[in-house]
Amino acid sequence: MEGIDKAIISTHCHNDLGMATANTMSGVLNGARQVEVTINGIGERAGNTALEEIVLIIKSHREITIETTINTQKIYPTSRMVSSLMNMPVQPNKAIVGRNAFAHSSGIHQDGVLKNTETYEIIDPREEG
Repeated sequence: MEGIDKAIISTHCHNDLGMATANTMSGVLNGARQVEVTINGIGERAGNTALEEIVLIIKSHREITIETTINTQKIYPTSRMVSSLMNMPVQPNKAIVGRNAFAHSSGIHQDGVLKNTETYEIIDPREEG
């Protein structure tokens, strides 16, 4: 398409069917260079794409050659601050920032994590504060 190189292709996805992160990444991998995302996926209806999910996908997949300047050490504290200010608790099973995101309760999981954290965790929890 003529002039497309001058346009800023963007994504703005809602999570009504639980696909906001996947759809946003599909857009990014196909040329979108601007993503409209929110901390904790806060947004109308079922929410928007969660910033923390997109950032950690990009950072944890080295084959994705896109850079982000987001400081991952600030993700968790920012998530908690937004949760508190908005009076919207983060679901315990929320990816990246939920209380249970890096919890392991069964013996097999615990044993695997103790032997090699990458067995069950592709992200080092210290990476996101």
